[in-house]
Amino acid sequence: MEGSKVDKRLPIIMAAAILGFFAIAGTSLVAFTHTATKERIAANERETLLHTLHALVPPESVDNDMVVDTLEVADPEQLGGAMTTVYRGRLQGEPVATVLTTMVPNGYSGPIKLLVAVRYDGTLGGVRVISHKETPGLGDKMEEARSDWIYIFNGKSLSNPSIEKWKVKRDGGVFDQFTGATVTPRSIVAAVKKTLIYVKTNKDALYDKQVAVDSVTAEG
Repeated sequence: MEGSKVDKRLPIIMAAAILGFFAIAGTSLVAFTHTATKERIAANERETLLHTLHALVPPESVDNDMVVDTLEVADPEQLGGAMTTVYRGRLQGEPVATVLTTMVPNGYSGPIKLLVAVRYDGTLGGVRVISHKETPGLGDKMEEARSDWIYIFNGKSLSNPSIEKWKVKRDGGVFDQFTGATVTPRSIVAAVKKTLIYVKTNKDALYDKQVAVDSVTAEG
């Protein structure tokens, strides 16, 4: 009688054990896949970032890892975002350029995220658009893949053109606007100008290896 009860329970116990095994195996597989995928995504993002940084700061001009040599700064008024990442390029320990993740808060359809490269001499190494929500066919002409408009910043500085000419042509400046879309280029020109001013004001602090991660703010 007792043996019969045990025999009846055995299939249930075995089924529960099998289900438990597959549950553990499934959870482990999902965790492993998530970890592997997360690492791959992080590696791909790093590679994409490095590719863009090298387009703005030629790899032969620096010998440090700019993705690692970074600083977080806070100046929403000048740089647009609550916090801005600064990638720093050096050659044999000497400063070469900084690349800032400037935010344009007043794009036509929302914020626009930029990478703005400023050489140590104050000239622009270039500007690239990282993300935006501008109207396809109009505002998206700021994208490198859409037009060469973004290249107009190459080599520019606060003295070339003069600071009062840092506007689109419609506003009396020297920078082209897009046909049918002025808000986007106007906002980007203003943001790049502010970034140049910020870098000029905080030039030495931005390259200081001893500066705490969140301690650099605009002066004045």
